[in-house]
Amino acid sequence: MILRENQIELLAPARDHEAGRAAIDGGADAVYIGASRFGAREQAGNALNDVAALIDYAHRYWARVYITLNTLLRDDEIEEAIALIRQLHDLGADGLIIQDAGLLACDLPPIPLIASTQMHNHTPERVAFLQSCGFQRVILARELALAQIKAIREQTQLELEFFVHGALCVSYSGQCYLSQAIGGRSGNRGQCAQPCRRRYRLIDASGKTITDWKHLLSLRDLNLSAHLGELLDAGVTSFKIEGRLKESGYVKNVVAYYRQKLDRLLNEKQRRPSSSGSTVLAFPPDPAKSFNRGFTSCFITGRGENLTAWASPKHVGEVMGTIEKIGPDFFTRNAGAPILHAGDGLTFYTPGGALQGTRVNRTADEKTYPDRMEGLQTGTKLYRNLDHHFVEMLRKDRSARKIAVRLHFAETPQGFILSATDADGNAVSAERTIAKEAARDPEKAQRTIAAQLAKSGATIFDIQKVEINWQQPCFFPVAQINAWRREVLEKLEAERLQHHPLLRLSRADAGAAFPEKHLDFYGNVLNRKAEAFYRQHGVETIAPAAETGLSLAGKRVMTTKYCIRGELGFCGAGLARKGFKEPLYLLDEDGRKLRLEFRCEACEMDVYFPE
Repeated sequence: MILRENQIELLAPARDHEAGRAAIDGGADAVYIGASRFGAREQAGNALNDVAALIDYAHRYWARVYITLNTLLRDDEIEEAIALIRQLHDLGADGLIIQDAGLLACDLPPIPLIASTQMHNHTPERVAFLQSCGFQRVILARELALAQIKAIREQTQLELEFFVHGALCVSYSGQCYLSQAIGGRSGNRGQCAQPCRRRYRLIDASGKTITDWKHLLSLRDLNLSAHLGELLDAGVTSFKIEGRLKESGYVKNVVAYYRQKLDRLLNEKQRRPSSSGSTVLAFPPDPAKSFNRGFTSCFITGRGENLTAWASPKHVGEVMGTIEKIGPDFFTRNAGAPILHAGDGLTFYTPGGALQGTRVNRTADEKTYPDRMEGLQTGTKLYRNLDHHFVEMLRKDRSARKIAVRLHFAETPQGFILSATDADGNAVSAERTIAKEAARDPEKAQRTIAAQLAKSGATIFDIQKVEINWQQPCFFPVAQINAWRREVLEKLEAERLQHHPLLRLSRADAGAAFPEKHLDFYGNVLNRKAEAFYRQHGVETIAPAAETGLSLAGKRVMTTKYCIRGELGFCGAGLARKGFKEPLYLLDEDGRKLRLEFRCEACEMDVYFPE
């Protein structure tokens, strides 16, 4: 296992070293980051020296760094991927997130394996199989409800990681081929062009428009902050924040918010974080002030909630009131509207439904003077998608994560000894053989040594208690006390690195049977190693992956638990009563007609590419 007994992890994204440090400083127990190649966000690769620096920083706090190597691999990439994995293991990476089953047939170093959500981890049978193959953790499908998570927990023992915040893919992860079908950019290769964020018309079999141009496949962002306790009770051990393309300000804000909520919960349930230290924040975290498309709890408690962001896939922002009066270069808003500041970014919808924006230049009394007035009119509803005051607070924030330490200064027969013990029980000491010179002013000497020993400066430690035990106060130069304290804290940091928690690896069961006997292209078998792996585990027929160049004409390119028909309130015979005929189609702006099929027994929707 990766975590120790009774530990719970808050897991954050790291686009780069800077974002990773921001996450750890804000209280993340672990971060996940892409290496130089083969990550599911091709634009978020990092040089190995930057990954190594982040690992070194995280391990001071016993925090972990997981590497995302979660794309499908071609045969000619396997050797390079294995070499990269060995380098990452040597750097001290704490886990490897993978999608390609072919890696399980390779000679990998003893690094913990985490099954990417791209492996379609949505049933107890699939998760149990992955456990038997040596995975220490699975990242569960985002679409699961609490009851489904509990069922997986009851039938497996490995760690369960679950997304609690951030962007949502409309399709089951690893089962979306729309980007590949349109332009050869595979999401399973880290190159998704995000066609789900484009505009579509919904039409019926006769071409009649049901819904005009909207972002009909664009979902809101996930926010499960109100469900953390239920997820913990269901068996989730790692609470994951999405966002490996997000900048450090986003990461700092969202991590801090979830850290506060999770700490209160863990305290109530007598659980503990999986890393050390705590952060005293200098700003009030608020996810609504960072990029989001509006929030949803997805399917965690079942259906019935608005899932979609049909109007726009962009960050619209917080409601800031309605325009009451328009002047030549200003506007006023309704009474009680939230305060605006110079530098704030505003958005609004035009009468035609287009999202536009402007920036606040200045405010005076009740008047707001924007950078541009185009599109603004009486009755326009305003939103703020950039809170300049909040962004400045984040930028200037110097919150630091500290580990509690207790110092004990005592007299020995030959001199004195300074000992340090941290909150995790790591203990070191530094002894001096030194002449004991009685202080001329005992009270001052006592105050001086206590004050100097209590200073932790720019270290990772917070000295919360200093105990002094001597027969009589002695004189020490301040520089000598400071050097002594620095020495013992340096030794304590080194001791922490030596005792960074060891990971317990489980053995793979070569005889375990995969839950399915036949794999079509949705099995994502792109290389010979993956084919050999599945055959070894009882799969009889295997089709090549879409990324081999397979024609996707007429094929299902997306499966989603989100249902457009249900979202419109047309379950059952609702469409027919409105005079619409099935099948329904999504018409994109390039003229493609994507056929929709509704499997009501599974409450799922399939999207088919044109013939």
